[in-house]
Amino acid sequence: MSALPAVLGQQDSAKVKLIGEATDVCQAKGCWMTLQTADGKPMRVRFKDYAFFVPKDSKGKTVVIDGWAHREEISVADQQHYAKDAGKSDKEVAAITKPQQQLTFMADGVLIKN
Repeated sequence: MSALPAVLGQQDSAKVKLIGEATDVCQAKGCWMTLQTADGKPMRVRFKDYAFFVPKDSKGKTVVIDGWAHREEISVADQQHYAKDAGKSDKEVAAITKPQQQLTFMADGVLIKN
């Protein structure tokens, strides 16, 4: 994860393999997780073609992800959806009122280390 800024540079996306700790996982289905970037911000990891999920208890585990890192703007509706999936309160969900620029990741595969 610490090398990602250098690899991505000024590009909008890059094909990479990363190792990091899952800092959050979708509690509805395991359909996304987040990893912390070098600057301390969360990077949402989704799974290509919605073809697979991760166990909901993967938070705190080391993961290896392979796929594409992207810079993109996340809409208010999507942020609120992710907050609900993460088990946030209605008050926390309602506090999301602005689109946000984020680094995201579309994974072709995920390895969870024990």
